[in-house]
Amino acid sequence: MIRKIVTISTFLLAFASTAFAKELPDFTELAEKQGPSVVNISVTQVVQGNGNPFGGFQDDEQFNELFRRFGLPVPGGPRGQAPQQEFKSQSLGSGFIISADGYVLTNAHVINAADEVIVKLSDKREFKAKIIGSDRRTDVALLKIDASGLPKVSIGDPNQLKVGEWVAAIGSPFGLENTMTAGIVSAKGRALPQENFVPFIQTDVAINPGNSGGPLFNLKGEVVGINSQIYSRSGGSMGLSFSIPIDVAMNVSNQLKSGGKISRGWLGVSIQEITKDLADSFGMKNTNGALVAGVEKNGPADKGGLDAGDVILKFDGKVINSSSDLPRAVGGVKPGKSVSVEVLRKGATKTLSVTVGEAPDDKDDVTTPSKGAAKPEVNRIGLTLNELTPPQKKKLNGKNGLLVTDSQGAAATAGIRRGDVVLGINNTEVTTVEQFSKTLAGVSNGKTVAVLVLRGESTLYVPIKVTDTK
Repeated sequence: MIRKIVTISTFLLAFASTAFAKELPDFTELAEKQGPSVVNISVTQVVQGNGNPFGGFQDDEQFNELFRRFGLPVPGGPRGQAPQQEFKSQSLGSGFIISADGYVLTNAHVINAADEVIVKLSDKREFKAKIIGSDRRTDVALLKIDASGLPKVSIGDPNQLKVGEWVAAIGSPFGLENTMTAGIVSAKGRALPQENFVPFIQTDVAINPGNSGGPLFNLKGEVVGINSQIYSRSGGSMGLSFSIPIDVAMNVSNQLKSGGKISRGWLGVSIQEITKDLADSFGMKNTNGALVAGVEKNGPADKGGLDAGDVILKFDGKVINSSSDLPRAVGGVKPGKSVSVEVLRKGATKTLSVTVGEAPDDKDDVTTPSKGAAKPEVNRIGLTLNELTPPQKKKLNGKNGLLVTDSQGAAATAGIRRGDVVLGINNTEVTTVEQFSKTLAGVSNGKTVAVLVLRGESTLYVPIKVTDTK
């Protein structure tokens, strides 16, 4: 009886192992066919630094920290400051060939500030590359090498990717050329901080320094993304990798190739995610949409009638479920096109017509704390406010508001800090401390108020629960 049980168990285990093995993908053909289209990118940059026997590491904080931990003097430090001199800093990345005549895609951050870019093919040939252009917002760069008859990748459709689907990356992690790693799609449409223009593909593929700019393949051998970022506490792979969808990258590439300039739609608003607390303060039933925290004066949104406090529900017919959906929807619209924008304003739905502008360059911050104003009292939520002086208003392009000179209690806990400018409370613009206090006085203890704050050039609503401490 024992022998029969063992025999049956062995059979079942063998059967399960065989069945499972059949489900695992075979990447050998993909590696053989697509490997030659992946390139190694070497970047050289001439920089200034303090000369020392350790070459280009003298300005590397992690390298200096290593000396500090062992109680050694930092090279080029205050005790023996060496004169400034030029030296070459080198870095490595990856890329892939998108046309047989030598066009190569990679990340913008790989070739940023490069004085020389060398593209090395899998057959060991090396070419000096010309930078056609790069786009910082999508982290895409287009290079050109003087060659023909090159092996090129096939472009796939990232929209057809499914969570759980197998994918593979080929690149040069730590300079190890043509290294393949594999994993699955963990999520789609990820929005990362300061990266709202790209709906990232998240995978658990092992991506390490040097993989940046390399391709992400599906099982058909088609490129579906460019490996761009990782989340890591160690500097190495932790199973959280992010790739730029190839359709986004190819759109940028085509614009760079045709004119060297990226043209994308611009609305002229600052937005934020709607939390449950904000939804409650605005009387909303759910957290869908993108909350307009600020509207740039004379921008497309301002001219189209959008106001701070509006919640954008639809843009050009596309449903906006979260704030991360809006930048991509706007950026994909050709500047000059008039689109319909459906908003929720003080509980009522309204449709506006807005002519989309062209995204401008980034601007410097203009908000500065005031000096010399009379010291007012701390209000119910822990804010000490001053009315803006004429010079401060001028720096804010004529905006009205109240300068935060101190933040404590509930306001500090919520994230408001000294130097912020309060523009409104619960969808009501405020210009005087008395007006703010009067509005706050009408809020029952335990209720949440939404305070509109300007910080630098960014505006956001901060939910604060009113709790009297007296």
